[in-house]
Amino acid sequence: MDCRLGCAACCIAPSISSPIPGMEHGKPAGVRCIQLDASDHCRLFADPRRPAVCGSLQVSAEMCGTDRAQAMYFLNRLEVMTAT
Repeated sequence: MDCRLGCAACCIAPSISSPIPGMEHGKPAGVRCIQLDASDHCRLFADPRRPAVCGSLQVSAEMCGTDRAQAMYFLNRLEVMTAT
């Protein structure tokens, strides 16, 4: 499965604890990653500075749903379930 263009739910919904260029302390859940451009594409996609957690995320029909709202809902629930 390929990412849906313009979705970016995985770059907004989850928290990221590792440093991101421009967000040295990571990013809280629900906050748009600073590395998303105006078209919701990751500026670091092929960059070695991209956090490992971002590169390890595998898209799936369950996670992505049929639209961005469903993806946000799924990822928000996952964030709550895995929060420490």
